[in-house]
Amino acid sequence: MLRLTLAREAHWLDLPMGVRLLVEPLSTALMVAARTDPELRALPSGSPDDAVAVAFAKAIATRAITAWEGVGDESGSVLPVSPEGIAALLDLWPMFERFQTDYVARGLEIDAEKNVSAPLPSGPSAGASATARPVKAAARTARRS
Repeated sequence: MLRLTLAREAHWLDLPMGVRLLVEPLSTALMVAARTDPELRALPSGSPDDAVAVAFAKAIATRAITAWEGVGDESGSVLPVSPEGIAALLDLWPMFERFQTDYVARGLEIDAEKNVSAPLPSGPSAGASATARPVKAAARTARRS
């Protein structure tokens, strides 16, 4: 069964080292906008999957992150949220990995949920009868004829 969450509000996402991100829900509109990101589209044809994944995550994050806590510059001054800051944050492996698993992957769980659904009773196999018989049964039927 699809578990539909009707709450469409931003929520806090906790990352390592005390970093928190206020993120918008991962919606269709956000994903479509990320797919058309100019930096993602500027990648050369045949770019490695990992380069595409990083660019796509940054495109999503740029659109999803509206505020953050625990992010500062070299001197410890609080940094405002910016595309450059988001890109720098996601260049840190622990931040990237947690963002991917706790935000992107959870937002895409609906894809996994559809894979556990029971077949529809009106699907292509509805009403079909078995045509295969065990070998022994087929042999007995052949001897009787």
